[in-house]
Amino acid sequence: MSRPRRPARPRSGGHKYPRSARLNETLREIIAEELVRIGDERLELVTITSIDVDDELNRAKVMFDSLRGDEADQEILEALGEYRSRLQSSIARQIRTKKTPILHFFPDLVIRSAERIEEILRADRDRPDTT
Repeated sequence: MSRPRRPARPRSGGHKYPRSARLNETLREIIAEELVRIGDERLELVTITSIDVDDELNRAKVMFDSLRGDEADQEILEALGEYRSRLQSSIARQIRTKKTPILHFFPDLVIRSAERIEEILRADRDRPDTT
């Protein structure tokens, strides 16, 4: 009697993360380093929080946050738009892919929502108990 065959394991080359996650993290690092090199004061307190590249490597959603707050988002988006081609060129020089994704920038609303929830919980905790 033969034993049932095990399904073949996908070959990942021994990497812990899928290729897309590694690519997203690499792009995040490249863009963050390039923003420091640019030295534009509009981008001084900007942090690249995450990147999501589509499967075809056509587009990348670049999420950012800033210590300057929501009011600075429009100014940051304008600055990032001005430097988009420089950032994409830097990516093209540093990674080995057939194409470089077009970067699209968005404020990271998840982080801001979490900060707002934490603020509400802190205010509730600090409120005197009236019961």
